[in-house]
Amino acid sequence: MNSLTFSKKIASIIESKKGYDIKILDLRKLSGIADFFVICSAEADKQVKAIADEIDKKLSEQGIKCLHREGYETLRWVILDYFDVIVHVFKYDVRDYYGLEKLWGDAPAIIPESKPSAKKIKEKKN
Repeated sequence: MNSLTFSKKIASIIESKKGYDIKILDLRKLSGIADFFVICSAEADKQVKAIADEIDKKLSEQGIKCLHREGYETLRWVILDYFDVIVHVFKYDVRDYYGLEKLWGDAPAIIPESKPSAKKIKEKKN
């Protein structure tokens, strides 16, 4: 499976756990760190953990192991490293604070097609 397909698979897992504002940043022409970042937001620490755990569980079931994990101590920003794809699961306020998308502003963003999350629906009503 190529790294873009893999990134989209991760985005689908995130959506199943109600992660929102999912973006895939294409770093292939910008950095050797990874091919893609998959970034998402969650409402609470427990949701950050649930999303990260679900990604790890679903991929492990397919024989895909995470190379490194960071952030489980505080559950504000969990990073899962799958070599070509690095997943960033943020608590929503932490994502705004660190501005990862601004830091990698030259990277083309892919926004997976998905149904609107409850968070997005609330924002549109206000």
